[in-house]
Amino acid sequence: MLSQLRRLEEKYYRELVVIGVHSAKFTGEIDTASLSQAVLRNQLSHPVVNDNQFLVWKNYAIRAWPTLIFIDPKGKVIGKHEGELPYKAFDNLLKNMIEVYTESHVLDTRPFSKKVDNVDDKMLAFPGKLLADGYNSRLFISDTNHNRILITSLDGQIHNVIGGSAPGFLDGDYISATFQGPQGLALNGECLYVADTENNAIRKVDLLEGIVTTIAGTGEQGFWGSGGGEIKGTALNSPWDLVIIGTTLFIAMAGSHQIWMLERMEDKITPFAGTGREGILDDTPAEAQLAQPSGITTDGEKIFFVDSETSSVRWFTADGKDPVRTLIGKGLFTFGDEDGDISSALLQHPMGIEYFDGNLYIADTFNHKIKILDIAIGKVRTILGSGEFGARNSTGLDSQVYEPGDISFAKGSLFIADTNNHLVRVIDLKTRVVTTLDIRGI
Repeated sequence: MLSQLRRLEEKYYRELVVIGVHSAKFTGEIDTASLSQAVLRNQLSHPVVNDNQFLVWKNYAIRAWPTLIFIDPKGKVIGKHEGELPYKAFDNLLKNMIEVYTESHVLDTRPFSKKVDNVDDKMLAFPGKLLADGYNSRLFISDTNHNRILITSLDGQIHNVIGGSAPGFLDGDYISATFQGPQGLALNGECLYVADTENNAIRKVDLLEGIVTTIAGTGEQGFWGSGGGEIKGTALNSPWDLVIIGTTLFIAMAGSHQIWMLERMEDKITPFAGTGREGILDDTPAEAQLAQPSGITTDGEKIFFVDSETSSVRWFTADGKDPVRTLIGKGLFTFGDEDGDISSALLQHPMGIEYFDGNLYIADTFNHKIKILDIAIGKVRTILGSGEFGARNSTGLDSQVYEPGDISFAKGSLFIADTNNHLVRVIDLKTRVVTTLDIRGI
């Protein structure tokens, strides 16, 4: 929705005024500091109101996120739409409204003053995902708001930069190729797959040839009800994370509340798990309900994923023979910060997950923590983070992160995309010492 609004604001900069209203669902997004980070991360130029008492929500009888309220030049509410709205339909609606109010001479076309705040000059800008390759001692970082991928050594020395800093949707070599808000990564030999989230596409990077190509997605956002089809002709909806098993690429399709599969040996991409309706229903993959899957990992047979909107950890088998099952999570409005047995444990909007050696490591994003789930005994415990956001390097629970978006394991350590701190952090799993990766050499 935000990327569509951005396009429309640019197109109708004289006629359209957008005012965002943030009515927080999660406790971790109520305070204005967190909202300010979200405004920066999403590069919003319009004003945003923090409706932390739900006053605007109640006055306009809002029932769902997101909701659009249309107000005419005289201040009268003339329309309301719940949920996503396709760009073309949105564009046509605005075009018709503008024509009507231009003809009646009530439309003020003086440009509305806007301001886009930028992250200070930092090496990274809201890094969303990363992937550690222990075998080759390298780290791939989705430098999300710089619209590029960094390849570094495990100690932070930059080897290559993939993509220019400007957003775009171009294939080519590392310099000429462009991305827009890249997130999840998956590696197969010397081929790196990228969830190019805001382009609604999957890109492939040939690491030997230094070439980026688009393998799936049209660049336009897909919507509910898509059954998939040919790889390049099928529109995707906010692909957020990736994992590979054999010749199959599994895609956490956050925007459609589904897991999709891309058969690399065939020309097809289809939904695998989730009906597309938001919820937490365990059933066969085709009948299960998911809620914004944002992180995905595997032990080679099972696919584990985090559903952000239900603050849950769930799994299914890659062959599709078993139903989707939930390890942690109860519902869309059940969340918190509780360690212990998985039957009572609570998370808050987790975004990342990593499997290693019988354990699941979880980026418990809105709790500003990293947690470990021992699958065999069904217990969860915090290994990093005090619960207060910050960037303190220390040990274990005395250390701080700020809305971590992902984790990846290599050589005894977890590498953490410390998204709102614009950093990569590292925790030694033996000593629990937390450090900041010194990224250098660009």
